[in-house]
Amino acid sequence: PPPPSRTMKYLAAYMLATMGGNATPTADDLKKILTSVGAEVDDAVLTTVMDKLKDKSLPELIAAGKEKFAAVPAAAVGGAAAPAAAAGGAAPAAAEAKKEEEPEEEEEGADFDLFD
Repeated sequence: PPPPSRTMKYLAAYMLATMGGNATPTADDLKKILTSVGAEVDDAVLTTVMDKLKDKSLPELIAAGKEKFAAVPAAAVGGAAAPAAAAGGAAPAAAEAKKEEEPEEEEEGADFDLFD
């Protein structure tokens, strides 16, 4: 199967077609959407994507994607803290310096308020 990075535009076109009212978009529908914005279409990848999406609704696909996303380990998120701690305390000093910056003041020449 093609890597996910090669299939994302086909999935986006499928979602656009579905959200636009086409409950069962065809390969030709997706091809029209993609070519309308100048995207190249690889027929082999499009066929593979359409085979995977066959007989599935958009809500089913989104639910399945959420389940897969939930299975991704969260430990990878905290990996950047170790190098910062190993830097010998430079990170806390940088954080304090950022906190001490004064907030930007409003422009004095503004003649209007967006919320009036």
